[in-house]
Amino acid sequence: MDFEAGSATPGPGSRRDTADAASRADAPLRTRASIQDDDIAAIAGEAGLHRIHILAWRDLDDPEAGGSELHASTIARLWARAGLDVTMRSSAAAGHPTHAHRDGYRVVRKSGRYAVFPRTALSGLVGRTGQRDALVEVWNGMPFFSPAWARCPRVVFLHHVHAEMWRMVLKPEILARLGEMLEFTLAPPVYRRSRIITLSSSSKQEIVEMLRLPEENISVVNPGVDPRFTPGGVRSPHPLVVAAGRLVPVKRFEMLVDTLVELRSRHPSLEAVIVGEGYERPALEARIRAAGADGWLTMPGHISDSDLLALYRRAWVLASTSLREGWGMTVTEAAACGTPAVVTRIAGHLDAVDHGASGFLAEGPELTHHLDLVLGDQALRRRLGAGAPELASRFTWEATARGTLEALASAAAARHRR
Repeated sequence: MDFEAGSATPGPGSRRDTADAASRADAPLRTRASIQDDDIAAIAGEAGLHRIHILAWRDLDDPEAGGSELHASTIARLWARAGLDVTMRSSAAAGHPTHAHRDGYRVVRKSGRYAVFPRTALSGLVGRTGQRDALVEVWNGMPFFSPAWARCPRVVFLHHVHAEMWRMVLKPEILARLGEMLEFTLAPPVYRRSRIITLSSSSKQEIVEMLRLPEENISVVNPGVDPRFTPGGVRSPHPLVVAAGRLVPVKRFEMLVDTLVELRSRHPSLEAVIVGEGYERPALEARIRAAGADGWLTMPGHISDSDLLALYRRAWVLASTSLREGWGMTVTEAAACGTPAVVTRIAGHLDAVDHGASGFLAEGPELTHHLDLVLGDQALRRRLGAGAPELASRFTWEATARGTLEALASAAAARHRR
């Protein structure tokens, strides 16, 4: 590929926080956004970071884009808004040009879905990397092995360990075994000295335990919640369960379908919506038809941002049966709208849900039990619905963009000391 994808934020009392406080006091008319942009610009300036490349497997316009792509593109947008020169590089996206601009940053899409990895590494090794001050690699299953070829400050986004996902996605079994060997055996030694950023403390724990990467090299920077997600509107007059995500095996929507069918016998007016697209759609549609649920359980595919907001606000509860998540951004988006969640007890979800206060974490049959409780108890829904926005209010994309840049600046400082 030619180059033309706690918190790392400093604590109270730091030199930058003192300057920030003075800036806020001296400029009461400045907008919150402009202050945050100045903070990011100051961090970048001190570290000598102006031109930043983000290297990711998929672009936001890719038909299979999900939370990882939204996460990277939001950070790129906020860095660009603060004046940084940001380029996002990924594999080609069907129906989209090789070069584009989005929200103030450049987008370069080259190479096939899998050819992007060796081509990128080869370009880096032979020096066809263009001008940049720093690199952000998004390690999404398959790594780019940037430590072997990048000659600039780097950070690596590793949202979660893939583990069982290899066997869920790759056939025949030998390919799954190769994926597991890559993740657990080949890649970790290459990345041992890299600054890793993950989304949650529970994901960090899994990375340390399963990939044996040094704990001190891993920063936790939570994803944000877009401010458009707020309570409002009117709840559905009928029990409404909403789920959102890519229709792929790791999300285990077939488990959710079976759970909803069981709950329908206890809540006869239950309705459910599963939002998203993916190659599991035909199998899920067949499962829904076989259960006779196609009249009340719908799959609208991709929907607009405004429709998603309206759906979160109408829902009685958000559900997730996912097996692996770095966080579960739909959980905190719905929470910001006052909608509690019932989700699987996995890394990532452990940080996105305050059990008993904003929703429930469930193992096995507990999922059905907790959904039944929330749907059948209005007082409980109201209590959880009040706790959910309080939890979601702790997370902003500005803090995510700043925390990520702080980690990158730390990597730059460490490199300069060598």
